[in-house]
Amino acid sequence: MDIHLVYMTAGSAEEARAIGSELVRRRLAACVNILENMNSLYIWDGALQDAREAVLIAKTTAAKVPELIAQVQALHSYTCPCVLSIPVEQGHPPFLEWVAAGVAPPPASDAGSASFD
Repeated sequence: MDIHLVYMTAGSAEEARAIGSELVRRRLAACVNILENMNSLYIWDGALQDAREAVLIAKTTAAKVPELIAQVQALHSYTCPCVLSIPVEQGHPPFLEWVAAGVAPPPASDAGSASFD
């Protein structure tokens, strides 16, 4: 298992929830934590910015990171969103296994329960 934490910021809690929900729905992240009202100080377009943002922390696998980044870029309001992938060196094995299972393709449904019209 090659588990990663993906640190991201968003312009609002609502945007963070929309992005996080889509990442989990698409099985690009097993879980996304959202921390509201983070204060960010940075230079953008030559001026000091002092902004309120929301932080997202996604748990995923290394294999899912490129698709996760692409999805964030597609959904994000920023032209240059912060998306940083950080490898997890150690962790509670059952939790790491849960993360890997959470981004794996869903199990195929039983052929006998399929409905054909």
